[in-house]
Amino acid sequence: MERRLAALVLIVILALGMLLPQMIRAGENTTQKDSVCLVYDIGGRGDLSFNDMAYLGAQMAKDKLGLKIVELHSHSQDDYLPNLRTLAKEGKCVVIVGVGFLMTDSVKKVAGEYPDQLFAIIDGWIPNMSNVLSVTFRENEGSALAGALAALIAINHDATKVGVVLGMEIPVLYKFEAGYRYGVKWAVEWYKQHYGEQKYVEVLYQYTGTFSDPAKGKEAANAQLNQGAIVIYNVAGATGLGIFDAVEEVAKQEGKDMGPPYAIGVDADQDYIKPGFIIASMMKRVDVGVYDAAEKALKYINGEIDSYGGVLSLGVKENGTLISTLDDLDTFMQIGIQAGVIKPEDAQKIKDKVAEMRNSEPSWIWGAVKELETKIRNGEIQVPMPMDKNEMEQLREELAVPSPTPTTTTTTTGAETTTPSPAAGPDYTLIATIVIVILVVIILAAVFMKKK
Repeated sequence: MERRLAALVLIVILALGMLLPQMIRAGENTTQKDSVCLVYDIGGRGDLSFNDMAYLGAQMAKDKLGLKIVELHSHSQDDYLPNLRTLAKEGKCVVIVGVGFLMTDSVKKVAGEYPDQLFAIIDGWIPNMSNVLSVTFRENEGSALAGALAALIAINHDATKVGVVLGMEIPVLYKFEAGYRYGVKWAVEWYKQHYGEQKYVEVLYQYTGTFSDPAKGKEAANAQLNQGAIVIYNVAGATGLGIFDAVEEVAKQEGKDMGPPYAIGVDADQDYIKPGFIIASMMKRVDVGVYDAAEKALKYINGEIDSYGGVLSLGVKENGTLISTLDDLDTFMQIGIQAGVIKPEDAQKIKDKVAEMRNSEPSWIWGAVKELETKIRNGEIQVPMPMDKNEMEQLREELAVPSPTPTTTTTTTGAETTTPSPAAGPDYTLIATIVIVILVVIILAAVFMKKK
């Protein structure tokens, strides 16, 4: 009897030991932690990019999870640490989200100081910390959709070049370039399969070395436009604003009020910036990342899951990297109105112009891009993801579309090397003619001598 009682007591103690952490976390949630907390990067709300998209994710968490929203703005990088510490000390945050990779070191430091507080870093990677979720994006997948769109537009307009202008040459941008090149090659093969005609589309590219110089972006875009690029993909942050200016100016010089040429935006829905000239944007859905981090943190605190930290990788399958839609445009124009960037009376005009621009390109283009999206989503297609410069250089060769009549090769410095023509051989037609003439002369001479 005593043994049974002792065994029962032991079972109860073990059960309590297993349940106690979950009970404590659940108690913390009901009494203290009730908010999704954002530390914005420099620029803050109204940037119509990362920060505004992070707020959209927090708004989703408020609507679907019942959480409050707490926001702190960073006027410089010196604000990162105090902002993060302020929120951690208050103890009300289900999760503290650092918006942007520049905050990675600060999040890592404060997460070490507050091991019981959950954090998330957007677009950064902090390994081996159980209280930090690293939200990353498979930009190569979304960029493949951008590349396919660009190439099919080029084919539709009998053009042979598309471009991409990038910021600093860093590994994360190789994912954009590789995906874009993959999409271009896929589109050329798709067109041949469906229409039986081999097309050639070349990718022009330039790394500007900066994310904050629109003048350099415009210079790079003009160089590509002068070489015949009909679509240029912006992967250069604020530098890319110069791409939009260049595309618009070239089109208007040709008497057009919309493209082609076109630009493709990046990160957020940038279609509204130059209505009629930005055919679409490759969106990194920071809002999805913030919401997913909040949902996972809440489940962990409530004891529904056993672990929190690690990497949350978002691509096409998770709706993390996609081509913008008109619904996305509606959302961003509302943000633009709140920020004072867009006048309320202009919103419908902008949407109508973007819709007109998209409808000017045939439906088979949009259908093909959707087909690629579906194949990436279901795992039928794996888009390459280079990790360093060597892998990127190899992919540039592997993903190049073979030229039907190669005559020149353009190097990254812009120099051209003419492909040598085959060595000239003897002109056998001329030789044969000379031989025949000689034979005729000999025969005539023989006949003449015989008559004598």
